[in-house]
Amino acid sequence: MPDFRRTRKSLKTALAIMAAADVLAAAVYFSPLVGSAESRRQELNTLQTELITKTRQVAPLKDLPQKVILASHEIGDFYKKRFPTQESQILTELGKIAAANGVTIDQEKYKVLPTDAGGLEPVEIEADFSGNYTALAHFINAMERDEMFFIINSVTLGGQPQGPVKLSVKLEAYLKAGS
Repeated sequence: MPDFRRTRKSLKTALAIMAAADVLAAAVYFSPLVGSAESRRQELNTLQTELITKTRQVAPLKDLPQKVILASHEIGDFYKKRFPTQESQILTELGKIAAANGVTIDQEKYKVLPTDAGGLEPVEIEADFSGNYTALAHFINAMERDEMFFIINSVTLGGQPQGPVKLSVKLEAYLKAGS
């Protein structure tokens, strides 16, 4: 025959422990130490916002070694494409741009200046061009967009009212020093 007294006593003990746990949980839930449900929700939102901000801050650092290697290659390509090794390459490129835009080179002179910092030699160029207004505007835009690095310092527009428009341009280009 089963012993119901012992089972009853065990059940009473279990019920008393569960009731004590409920009272303790209710006390913790309503105590000022834990805070209200609204304050916990605000804290959760604040922590989620902080997590998003921190994640965005460290995102640029992801794959940093590969980015450094890629940047080194891009710098090498930049110098290779943008800075010629001989003066004739600059004048050839200027002639190509002029011909492509229907502009005539009337006169050009250049002067290589002493080496600048960074291993580049500045080349000052003064040139006179002629053509119609639209062709000259396209020519200036093409020089600014060309792969070779041209810096236009001044542009002077002139010419006869009936003839072609004359354009005097002072610009700079750069050579790789020591080549």
